[in-house]
Order: sequence, then C-alpha cells, then structure tokens
Amino acid sequence: MLKPLTKAAEPIERALREFESLAPRTPATSNQIRREHWIRPPGALLEADFLATCSRCAVCVSVCPANCIKIDTSGVRGNGAPYIVPSEMACVVCDGLHCMQNCPSGALVFTPAAEIDIGTAVWHEHLCVRPRGEDCTICVDHCPMGSAALTIESGRVKVNEEGCVGCGVCEQQCPTTPKSITVTPKSAR
Repeated sequence: MLKPLTKAAEPIERALREFESLAPRTPATSNQIRREHWIRPPGALLEADFLATCSRCAVCVSVCPANCIKIDTSGVRGNGAPYIVPSEMACVVCDGLHCMQNCPSGALVFTPAAEIDIGTAVWHEHLCVRPRGEDCTICVDHCPMGSAALTIESGRVKVNEEGCVGCGVCEQQCPTTPKSITVTPKSAR
C-alpha cells in the first residue's frame, strides 16, 4: 500500500540530495574562512596591484625577524599571497624593514617606518578593561610608533590614525578575548 507513495517520493529525495550537494560547505575551522581583506606586509602595493605583482616567492616570509609574515600556498588564507595575522604575531616595524628591502617582485616597496600603512588600529571600548576601572595601558606601552599612534586621553584609548601604521602590536599584546583593539586592513578602508 505504501509502495506507490515511496516510489513517488524518490525523485523528490534525489533532487534534494543534488540540491544539498550544491550548497556551500561551512568551513570546519576559522583558519579556513576566506576573508575579503587581509593585512599585508609593510610597503604592500594597493591590494589588486599587490596580488598581481607578488610572485609568492616567500622571500618576505624568510627575512622577517618577527616571523609575522605568512603565506598559505593553498590560497585559503591571504588569497595565496603574504599576509599578517596580528593576534598571532604582529609586525614589529623592525629597524631593517627587511621584507620591503628584499622583495624581488616589487609588490613591497620601501617605505620609511613612519609612512608605513598596513592598516589602522580600532579601539573597541565595550571590550576593553579600562572602562571597567582597570588601569591597563598594554596597547599604548607596546606600540612601536609610541604616542604618535596611541595615547590615553580622559581614560580612553585614542588612536591617532595619522601616526598608526597598523602593525598590530597593540592587537597582539591586548589581554582581552576578544581583542579590544584590532587592526583594520588598509584594503578595508
């Protein structure tokens, strides 16, 4: 008695299975998420030019004294080009600016430290411990650009966008989870 009903449902079930196979899969981990904007090494050309010019040779990765520059040859992270994840390891704006000095493709152009534009720090007051009465100054104290980039004014962290190079030391050193100061990549502005 149920045989005709089961037979009638088969094409619908087959179509449903095919439809489900076309749906995008959710990545298993956040490391597999493709982002539209990535923090690039210092001196990077504008995003489209950087992606077109970078040879993915990984010289910048090998010469970085902070080991902050990464490259994912699978292309999942950073679209296959060098990138930085400040919460893991920030750019320290090293004295030699080695990544820019050694880039053979021209994707990284030498830029004086004060003129580097990797991105801009953004303070998220609702995540910070300062408004809750803690006298934390870790982000300000560790910033390689000093008061040109970060200060405390009226008890609040103030980011000077003109002085902030977006290196991410503030983000890396921030003790809160989630981070109360993060870097917005220059390509996202």
